[in-house]
Amino acid sequence: MRSVRSKALAGVSAAATLPLLAGALALGIPAAHAADNPARHPLAGTKPGWATANADKGTTSSSAEVSARVYLAGRDTEGLGAYAKAVSDPSSPLYGKYLSAEQAQQRFGATEAQVAEVTSWLKASGLKVTAVTQHYVALKGDVDAVEKAFGTQLHDYAKGSKTYHAPSSIVSVPSTVQNAVLTVTGLDNAPNLMTHQDRLPEPETVFRNAGPFSTSYGSNIATTLPDAYGTKLPYAVQGYTGKQLRAAYGAGTYTGKGVRIAIVDAYASPNIVSDASSYAAKHGDAAYTSGQLTQVLPKKYTSTAACGASGWYGEETLDVEAAHAVAPAAQITYVGAASCSNDDLLDGLNKIVDGHLADIVSNSWGSPEANQTSSAAAVYDQVFQTGAVEGIGFYFSSGDNGDEVANTGTKQVDAPANSAWVTAVGGTALAVGTNDTYLWETGWGTGKAALSADGTSWVGLPGTFNSGAGGGTSRTVAQPSYQTGVVPDALAKASSAGGNRVVPDIAAIADPNTGFLVGETMTLPNRTQQYSEYRVGGTSLAAPVIAAVQALAQEARGGTAIGFANPAIYAKYTSGVYHDVTDNPTGTELGVVRVDYLNGYDATGGLSTTVRTLGKDSSLKAVQGYDNVTGVGSPAPGYVASWR
Repeated sequence: MRSVRSKALAGVSAAATLPLLAGALALGIPAAHAADNPARHPLAGTKPGWATANADKGTTSSSAEVSARVYLAGRDTEGLGAYAKAVSDPSSPLYGKYLSAEQAQQRFGATEAQVAEVTSWLKASGLKVTAVTQHYVALKGDVDAVEKAFGTQLHDYAKGSKTYHAPSSIVSVPSTVQNAVLTVTGLDNAPNLMTHQDRLPEPETVFRNAGPFSTSYGSNIATTLPDAYGTKLPYAVQGYTGKQLRAAYGAGTYTGKGVRIAIVDAYASPNIVSDASSYAAKHGDAAYTSGQLTQVLPKKYTSTAACGASGWYGEETLDVEAAHAVAPAAQITYVGAASCSNDDLLDGLNKIVDGHLADIVSNSWGSPEANQTSSAAAVYDQVFQTGAVEGIGFYFSSGDNGDEVANTGTKQVDAPANSAWVTAVGGTALAVGTNDTYLWETGWGTGKAALSADGTSWVGLPGTFNSGAGGGTSRTVAQPSYQTGVVPDALAKASSAGGNRVVPDIAAIADPNTGFLVGETMTLPNRTQQYSEYRVGGTSLAAPVIAAVQALAQEARGGTAIGFANPAIYAKYTSGVYHDVTDNPTGTELGVVRVDYLNGYDATGGLSTTVRTLGKDSSLKAVQGYDNVTGVGSPAPGYVASWR
């Protein structure tokens, strides 16, 4: 993946409901300020962690303009979490008793009175209300008005090489509106942009894989190249197809008929319909029926340069083609966000929940947990809980940077995959043999070692860490009840004695060296556009694959929605329906030989030959039983039917 993520109820993200401390000093509010505002309600987590005293550059200019959103709490925040937990728990008498979107809104959504209260307060504070929805009230105004409304000062802070403004203390709201307000976002202007979780080239420039290839794992051995780990290694597969993945994960005769999958990414590929149709025809997938692939798009797009908009075209292409390849009869609705910001992606997720556009939602994006404020986590969890009460399950890529140390310098998981209300999908390296036979999987973690200059050896096997499935223990989210008794204490209590959420929950193919073949229209060096194919991986692949497998499972149970799947996924842990994925499943070190064009297109720029060692995921290990690379494992034959 390339980068762009209380209730006392177990299973609820602690980040969503950090306890409200009574003392002003404990909240980080200056004593004098708190004394001046005795009738205010603090909103925990609204001062970003990077806004420290050492980084403080002084007060923000009063002429600066601020845009923000006040998210609405709804009628019954505690009741929402409780119902979402009960309706998702196979042992609960409320299991599967979902509400319609209209019922969920009437029972838990914001009231007209709440909207009116918040709107009136903001206007009275001198702020302009720019948008009103059933989820939030958007505002714009100068610094003085913002400070008055939210009971804080805005200061400028150094963050990296740049300076951004942020609240200098915890934000508060008048007690008269406290029951209407969930949280506020946007009072700091540091970019918090999600990135798609894959190893995709930028689609404006064509990318192709060099050969030789294997057509199935081990079908073409690099006999003329040096041994590695005491043997000749196979060439990397050209890219698995839907037929091979369906066989590996026990699809049987199920096709996802009657099931709706939604895919959320930023922006929208202008060629998705023709590319997806061409790919299906070329690789034996069922042709799309009329209306089977639809798109729900915003009126306009923003932040196209900052988000790398064209890179998201490839993400959409991968997600759509992988989901259709594994569940060829499922209805696919693509929901494009206006940008890769939290607010715009949340808008996309809310469209699905508000209109119940699908029962299964695949999301191949995220960012390191340290980038996520607890206020943003609260908004995400509200969406996920509302989806759960409607029978909608959200699946998120766990990340492509292993433990994130090489990427950020800090061991951490990714968000929103860290939420206790989503299914976090980890990654594997998959070996599918001749006749579509499942051979083995190992945890996805790649070491990269180059061929020596004289061509007689591989330099420094296993080489440097290149990429791997995200996973580990959250620092902010409490351990959900469904992980108790399955996740080892050594993992669950790695961040605190009380236990925390561990990622991922389940896994599927992600290693780009045993990856999936996709087809996309890209730009050739002569600036013409042409459909081309290449191998791709990342947990961006794993998420739509698992979403598609869940569509098969929903078909197997007669079309009844699975909803938030984690309690049931963990309840099946000892039932034999998972491949228990471990590193070195054959008893020996594993790797493939990969040959790449140096210019990404053809041999005129030369070739690079490397060994990509499999099962070397930073500090994370795939071991027997639950682990922080592959969760409970990957779907085995019997998994789909177990949902009946």
